Amino acid sequence: MTQYGLIGFPLIHSFSKQFFTQKFENEHIDAQYINFEIEDARQLIDIIKSHPMLRGLNVTIPHKQNVIPLLDDISREAHEIGAVNVIAIKRDDADGTFRLTGHNADVIGFERSISPLLKPHHTKALVLGTGGASKAVVYGLNRLGIETTLVSRTPKPSMLTYDQLTAEIMSQNTVIVNCTPLGTFPNTTTCPAIPYNLLDNRHLLYDLVYNPAKTLFLEKGETQGATIKNGLEMLHLQALASWQIWNS
Repeated sequence: MTQYGLIGFPLIHSFSKQFFTQKFENEHIDAQYINFEIEDARQLIDIIKSHPMLRGLNVTIPHKQNVIPLLDDISREAHEIGAVNVIAIKRDDADGTFRLTGHNADVIGFERSISPLLKPHHTKALVLGTGGASKAVVYGLNRLGIETTLVSRTPKPSMLTYDQLTAEIMSQNTVIVNCTPLGTFPNTTTCPAIPYNLLDNRHLLYDLVYNPAKTLFLEKGETQGATIKNGLEMLHLQALASWQIWNS
């Protein structure tokens, strides 16, 4: 039986395992999806050696950067983003060797998810948060022709802080993407500290959080007339992109 899996730590809730297990059942695919909860990314090689039927892996926190030195090759997108969330495993069964190639499907899922909502006036975006997810979002928005500015809680070069979000900045940046975990269940009463009163129906708010389906960030935006979307479709699309990468 062909195997696929996920590496990360911790893996309390795994969207990927649920998604692929259901996909395999629905499409009668003789495959198995396994969660590998590892604290050290260097355990990746041992996992691959001990699972000869393993053909692909998803990668989640905290290993999206740590796995890169362990790979034989990396896609241009993953290299420029600086993060990998998909590993394709090509094996030579004759001598037992394998080759690992890293990709970034987060950017594929994000681009495909947000693109249908973009309007001609969506030319500038605020990206809230500076973690690994924000790198893929910035890359995707730039590739879609949208100028981006990162927003951080603490002052950093070439970034804004939340208290610097003036009426002019909010008016110019009509796309706002939340890449922070604020609002994620069970902490549903939290949200990024942007001036929501300055939003209007020209704004598009996109939240990478998908549980709950409508975070406080999205709820406040919707009240002001903004278009809103959560990150669930992005997860579906990046999972499908992973499948394509593994089977290309």
